Amino acid sequence: MKSGETSVRVRAFMAGLATVGLLAGCGGLEAQTSGSIGDAKPGSAAIAGAKEKLEKLTVKGRAPKTGFDRDKFGPAWADVDRNGCDTRNDILKRDMEDETFKPGTHDCIVLTGTLHDPYSGKTIKFKRGQSTSSAVQIDHLVPLSDAWQKGAQQWSAAKRKEFANDPLNLLAVDGPLNAQKSDSDAATWLPPRKEFRCEYIARQIDVKAKYGVWVTAAEKDAMKGVLDSC
Repeated sequence: MKSGETSVRVRAFMAGLATVGLLAGCGGLEAQTSGSIGDAKPGSAAIAGAKEKLEKLTVKGRAPKTGFDRDKFGPAWADVDRNGCDTRNDILKRDMEDETFKPGTHDCIVLTGTLHDPYSGKTIKFKRGQSTSSAVQIDHLVPLSDAWQKGAQQWSAAKRKEFANDPLNLLAVDGPLNAQKSDSDAATWLPPRKEFRCEYIARQIDVKAKYGVWVTAAEKDAMKGVLDSC
């Protein structure tokens, strides 16, 4: 990902133009809005839009976690857009810079790259390997378990698979922070880097609005508190 491409993605996100189309070729996801990098907060129009969407989300308590399993959302990192690359590598390619690829994979398997982590602000040098790949993980902004307890139990298998692999809901981030977040919602976890919180909450709201995932009262209050500070 080149610096010019990064600027385009950030501007697109701030304008509320989250593009989630199925594009041909292994580079298809690169053209979709990442919003993973950028020190500037979303503009006033984007924040107003997020607040409007938040008010339209259903507010309910969590359903039991009973029956949740990762497999309920399909195979991990499926190639749902049929571009020949699995979703994890698509997102790594979208969100990192200076990538190198495994020869003979049509630029589908990322070997190395640089991530400017949106959650911490750190620069992370990624290297694919059994003991090193976990340094950069792909976060579901709205965790699968959270979605399961807030509506996804009632979805079709196809919709759950789409949700789990939707680039709008995915972000390459610092591995330990992703593990720390686990399946927390906005009421219990926010990125340590405060400059990214407005964008983070706006993206969560976009995802929840798109799929009809509800929020708890505490979660809504936390989201509103962040947006009011933007």
